[in-house]
Amino acid sequence: MTGKKIPYFFALLPIIVLIVLLAYNVFLYGDNSLGGANQLALLFAAATASMIGVKFGSKWNTILNGVSKSISSTTPSLIILLLIGALAGTWLLSGIVPAMIYYGLQILNPKIFLFATAVITAIVSLATGSSWSTIATIGIALLGIGQALGLPTGLIGGAIISGAYFGDKMSPLSDTTNLAPAMVGTDLFTHIRYMMYTTIPSFTITLIIFLVIGFTYITSGEQDINELLSAISNSFNVSGWLFLVPILVIALIIKKTPAIPALLIGTLLGGIFAVIFQSEVVMSITNADTLNFSSAYMAVINAMGSDIAINTDNEMIDNLLSTRGMAGMLNTIWLIICAMIFGGAMEAAGLLRRVAEPIIRYAENTGSLIATTVGTCVFFNITASDQYLSIVVPGRMFTDTYKEKGLAPENLSRTLEDSGTVTSVLVPWNTCGATQSAVLGVATFAYLPFCFFNIISPLMTIAYGYFGIKIKKLKD
Repeated sequence: MTGKKIPYFFALLPIIVLIVLLAYNVFLYGDNSLGGANQLALLFAAATASMIGVKFGSKWNTILNGVSKSISSTTPSLIILLLIGALAGTWLLSGIVPAMIYYGLQILNPKIFLFATAVITAIVSLATGSSWSTIATIGIALLGIGQALGLPTGLIGGAIISGAYFGDKMSPLSDTTNLAPAMVGTDLFTHIRYMMYTTIPSFTITLIIFLVIGFTYITSGEQDINELLSAISNSFNVSGWLFLVPILVIALIIKKTPAIPALLIGTLLGGIFAVIFQSEVVMSITNADTLNFSSAYMAVINAMGSDIAINTDNEMIDNLLSTRGMAGMLNTIWLIICAMIFGGAMEAAGLLRRVAEPIIRYAENTGSLIATTVGTCVFFNITASDQYLSIVVPGRMFTDTYKEKGLAPENLSRTLEDSGTVTSVLVPWNTCGATQSAVLGVATFAYLPFCFFNIISPLMTIAYGYFGIKIKKLKD
């Protein structure tokens, strides 16, 4: 930067362009807006940001390097996305997901299903420290069970995501839970203990809401459960041994095995179990008369890389037993890359910093400071399209301000997680929102109204700020 002060309107202009284009795309394309229109909207907004940056003194190479750095930061996420697509394929082919649905239908009933779903995903995510892995494994099976029980996919998705993000937020194994205290200068377990004050009430309210919905919602699928069970058992060799694969994957993640090798191992084991337990399904996928190395290899590769569908005599089960493999993730990867181009251009051109300046000046008391922090985290989730940036940048911005106000750093770390971590999944073009929408096959705006935990958390932390509840002061 040459030192020119960027007028505030010009700093906001790329965001205005993005919002207008996204709104118009939804109006024209509806659910198909993620098929290319929104990606191009992000690129047009990035181009606007780049031109404004150059106009006010940024070097083109600086902006380009910022974009490159922004994209490279998502490399692990993109690899994980591809592996999740492959894992979904082999876990379907091997009968792992059908077995989860089969046994789940016999255990869970519609009245307690949403409550149980939130609790199950919370426990798994707390143990693994990963909402992504939880949603991609247990979450997919729970979605199938819920659909079979006659519940709307958006409602099921909200329960899955609420539980998964509670566990992720409270787990000492979670990357964001480690990142937030590191950014503000407090330790991990102080941060987790302080988060409990806002997070546990938020999740308790969420569970109560899901219980009320469960006991009042009228489903249409309960009377068809025996027919669904019959369709699954006639098409797959359902066995408890199939659960060895997901148990092993969860154990690997608990043991702090990185997500990429853990998911790869789960994918490959799914392929091996498919050959061992589902020989007839494997042959039907490749139209082979006998099971040999070639037919087994082709079936597993097809499941990992492209569309497969298992045909039964039940239309509802047929809808559940289909996957698009890695190919189904390509639109999401395209969206994430375009989102990071926009976020990188905005940051490198200095526009995000300029937009944030008056926001910091607005914070006069503790309540307004915490509300401003929440708004800034949500803003960065929308504009920078990445939950890590929504923690890192506001963390840097507000650290000194919290100290000046005499507030302990755990106030800031808690607020970053209460807003930055949990709202990322509610933005369709954010890496988290795009990923979970693709993994579950549920549009972001379909599950958003039912992600009660993710909506309540930022409101809870703002309320604590204004009412002075559990606001720790710095010691002299």
